[in-house]
Amino acid sequence: MATIYSIVSGKGGVGKTTSCINLGAALNKTGEEVIIVDANLTTPNIGLHLGAPIVPITLNHVLSKNMDITDAIYEHYSGLKILPSSLSIEELKNIDYNKFHYLQKLKNFAAHILLDSSAGLGRETEFSMRAADEIILITNAEMPAVTDALKTAKLAEKLKKPVKGFILTRHKGKKTEMSIENIKDMLELELLGIVPEDKNINKSLSLKDAVVHTHPYSKSSKAYNDIARKISGQIDNNPDSFYKRFLRKIRL
Repeated sequence: MATIYSIVSGKGGVGKTTSCINLGAALNKTGEEVIIVDANLTTPNIGLHLGAPIVPITLNHVLSKNMDITDAIYEHYSGLKILPSSLSIEELKNIDYNKFHYLQKLKNFAAHILLDSSAGLGRETEFSMRAADEIILITNAEMPAVTDALKTAKLAEKLKKPVKGFILTRHKGKKTEMSIENIKDMLELELLGIVPEDKNINKSLSLKDAVVHTHPYSKSSKAYNDIARKISGQIDNNPDSFYKRFLRKIRL
């Protein structure tokens, strides 16, 4: 069953867009059809990050000019599909945010649709969350980021949108960071995975591609691949999973 995820952070600068791109790329590598949507209309970055800053038809045209949403989908060389927003300030005019529900049509074309939301809890973020089936929170181990992630979780609760869990990004393992247990206790959500601070992510940005493509053996790539398998159900969260796999191998 196709699922739309709104990728939200509350606070900017925690790696939300990077996580959206790499999670989408990692899901695509598992053989799933994936569409990444730049739902950050005010400051879009998906096209910039993937080497397609200017395209003929964008999400802006879908929301302001009633253009067919399928005409705004573009295919990355990896097979990953993206739906960019326009960099033009002029094309922010006449946006009808109520048309965000058009994104539901994307379920006909992919198993996973990831919406890269705006930072903060403004109008764009709320409409992105309303258009989604589930929410994935992105935070790092700093108190302001975790506090804003908690506010975002409360907004999701108010909108009656289930939160799939949270991804801890840019983790350095330093004493100055909040402990993972404290973050889990504060958010009361499932930890989907931990992405370490990795210089290869900056390198991938300069190459205008996902780190799971440019540096497939890096620590951050491994983390995103593991999270993708968990989301797609290819990793069994049951603590007995290893034992079950062993029994299957010996056919018991």
